[in-house]
Amino acid sequence: MSNNITDTGTRRSAIAIAKDGSRLKAVKLRKQNGLFEVLWTKSSEAGDLDWKAFELECSLTAESTEREKKSDSKMVVAGFDSAGVVFYRVDFPTVSEKEIAAMVKLQAESRLPLPAEQMQIAWRADQAQNGKVPVTIAAARKEQLQKFVEDVSGFGPEKILLDCEAIVKTWRTFFSGDGRNAVVVSMTTKNTQICLALNGQLSNAVILDTGTEDLSKAKQDLLVLRDPVLTDQTETIDRFVQDIRSVLELFGYAGPTDLPVFVLSDDSEAHEVVVSSLKSAGLNVRAAFPQIEKLDARTRLHPADIYEYRVPIGLALTAIDGDTDRLNIFEQVYCSPSEAKSRRRLDSTKAAVAVAAVMLVLLVIVAYAVDVASKGAIEKRLKDAGLGSAIKQLTERQKLIKSVASQRPDLLELLNQIHTSLLFSTNLDFQSDLDKGTIPEELRQQFEENKTPLSQRATVSVEQAGTKWLITNRLKKYSIRKEGSRLKIYDITANAGITLDKLDFKMGRPVSITAQTKSAEEMYKFQKSLLDIKGITDVKIQNPDMDKKTKKLKFTMNFHYKSFTQKKKGTSR
Repeated sequence: MSNNITDTGTRRSAIAIAKDGSRLKAVKLRKQNGLFEVLWTKSSEAGDLDWKAFELECSLTAESTEREKKSDSKMVVAGFDSAGVVFYRVDFPTVSEKEIAAMVKLQAESRLPLPAEQMQIAWRADQAQNGKVPVTIAAARKEQLQKFVEDVSGFGPEKILLDCEAIVKTWRTFFSGDGRNAVVVSMTTKNTQICLALNGQLSNAVILDTGTEDLSKAKQDLLVLRDPVLTDQTETIDRFVQDIRSVLELFGYAGPTDLPVFVLSDDSEAHEVVVSSLKSAGLNVRAAFPQIEKLDARTRLHPADIYEYRVPIGLALTAIDGDTDRLNIFEQVYCSPSEAKSRRRLDSTKAAVAVAAVMLVLLVIVAYAVDVASKGAIEKRLKDAGLGSAIKQLTERQKLIKSVASQRPDLLELLNQIHTSLLFSTNLDFQSDLDKGTIPEELRQQFEENKTPLSQRATVSVEQAGTKWLITNRLKKYSIRKEGSRLKIYDITANAGITLDKLDFKMGRPVSITAQTKSAEEMYKFQKSLLDIKGITDVKIQNPDMDKKTKKLKFTMNFHYKSFTQKKKGTSR
């Protein structure tokens, strides 16, 4: 996650541009004394999605936007179509942010449809609840993100935001939304965005390929036929309602009234069809109409205009408010002009710290080599070099790392092991082929012999030349690692059906894992995979219980891990 926050007091206005349905739309929004003023709006012709031409129409070039940013503290942002993004909602144990990041990577790699190196992920952790940390994960094809960066590079946006986050922002500000948990439905002519908002933030989203165009036609045909009997139109509406139900179940809300559903509406017939059909299906649904109370009186904008430009308005609101806790999926593929300047300013500071670290290593090595330098002598040399404070921080940090390491196991190593299962081992003859990105026929035969055949579309990627590779075979992933004189092949999606809820560990006591799965068979398979891990012993299942609401089997497993969990002499539990 990135932190692009600046002083929100200087962000008086923002320009936002985004694709919305079959058009490109842009607004310039200004905030003053708690009120908003829409200075202008622009829209391309239907079907015209030429970013270069539209940015010229909006006078958005890299030079002009940089000039205007300096003159009136304006930010320019772009919105990315969330139709190209997959969202996941996962609960993790309460651990540090670094450990959550590693667990996110493990979960994402097991779920992503493509090899990890072809995907980009972003995540946001919510506040811990009942020993769990809910995490929202967004994933998209890296190639798709890079293509979008090329599209918007002409005007150099300060930020690139997800349009579904903008939808939630607009709902809260101009559609009487609040911080409650709700589902927000936003429709274009061609598709429908369904956003789960928890505590006022986007937590999940799904895009359906049914839009107002489809439902408007259905409404017109029903009025003509006056007989809603198994026509293509009624099937369209019924399928749409069922899709909404399925999305709510995906969000974790099985009951039809568990969560309020707000349909952002301009009071059109298509929205009437949606709201009435969902109500007939027993859902807790209502239309949400634009409100103009927060608009400056000088703004000549009608409620219908707020609906029309809801996506770029939400993007501009996010920019003006300086929201930083967002899913920055472009963090690794895009650097804004201002970020580039900031990074250049930081280079000299980072270089000084790096020099300090190198000097510490060199001085310590020399001291040990000649065996004459005392602690005081080393400190004097560092002080003479003008690096005393930097070295002190480095040494204190190193002491802390060693202290923590001595008090607990390598949690990330343990989690990696828990998510994998050893399939088989083989000789080292395949290393050169794997380094070239080729799966040798002999290795394919060994997969076949171990009842895990590889398809002809299986691919191999090099994670570390000569020592580590990743084979992707449809939804399965296999890690090949050089260990000693053998290559060992691990199934890293073996326990994909297991969701870890909590992991407790304390020196001298067994490690405890609380998890859930669909069946007892998966639970026992998980127990066996733990017993196969070197260093794990005495795996015991406790308190298995089928949750009637979620239809998931919840259980706890306790086990010993290396010497960490063994009770030391002279201590008591």
